[in-house]
Amino acid sequence: MPDRAAAEQSNEEGHEASDRGETMAAEHAYRAAIAADPEWSVPYYNLGLLYKYQSRWAESAAMNARAAALSPEDQASWWNLGIAATALGRWREARRAWRACGVAVDDGDEPPVFTWGQTPIRLDADGLGEVVWARRLDPARARIVSVPLPTAAHRWGDIVLNDGAPDGERVVDGHTYHVFNALAVLEESRFETFVVELASVPDGAIAVLAAIAEEQGGAAEHWGEATRILCHECSHGVVHDHHKDEAPPAHPHCGLAALDPAQAETILARWLEQTGADVIKWYVAPRPAGA
Repeated sequence: MPDRAAAEQSNEEGHEASDRGETMAAEHAYRAAIAADPEWSVPYYNLGLLYKYQSRWAESAAMNARAAALSPEDQASWWNLGIAATALGRWREARRAWRACGVAVDDGDEPPVFTWGQTPIRLDADGLGEVVWARRLDPARARIVSVPLPTAAHRWGDIVLNDGAPDGERVVDGHTYHVFNALAVLEESRFETFVVELASVPDGAIAVLAAIAEEQGGAAEHWGEATRILCHECSHGVVHDHHKDEAPPAHPHCGLAALDPAQAETILARWLEQTGADVIKWYVAPRPAGA
């Protein structure tokens, strides 16, 4: 017979182990909870959540699918099933999960594409935690439209898998945008990040650089104007007043997204002809070790 009391005890032990970072113990405890009461959805969801943050996508999908079957009204299980199915490229299953969450999407074997605008995405949430802008493709995918800093393993144009739980906010022109954490890179961009060190920049020159880069299929931005270093509380919450007037800029250089050095040189040559900007040097940003 199901033993809900024993299942609840094991489930709580799983929470405690997870909070301590003891993932193997947490997994064992959640499985004990499932064995004690196989018809209780909660430990399946918790185990699926544990697997999600370990990128064990097939196992996460299986656990969340079971949790959703046992408790169809629980959108959290459906949402995490949608994320895991997206990571696995199981588009029909992902679409079914999004519909259960109230998203209007038809059946199909192709990835859904929505026009949901842009959102801030936090890269490497357990590391430097850089936040960039990305265009949302669906509830769990976004394409990076900023030029990430040279310390990032990500590149302009990468399609990332994003979590569904907001982790902070950014307010731009009176509009509030939720920040979502990137969980994985689903599709690597062919573009590289080039660092352009500048001695002087005439007014409007960066806009010209961005326009020329866009004509070539790439992108450019002034990191000194687009980047701020935030404390942990601000990055994962709402930016506090003490960050409003900080100086100097976080990074004085420009970022250029180009396919290769030849394309970057073409873009920069055209830019220098049109603006007279003073470039000290430019170079490709090496990808961090392990990226």
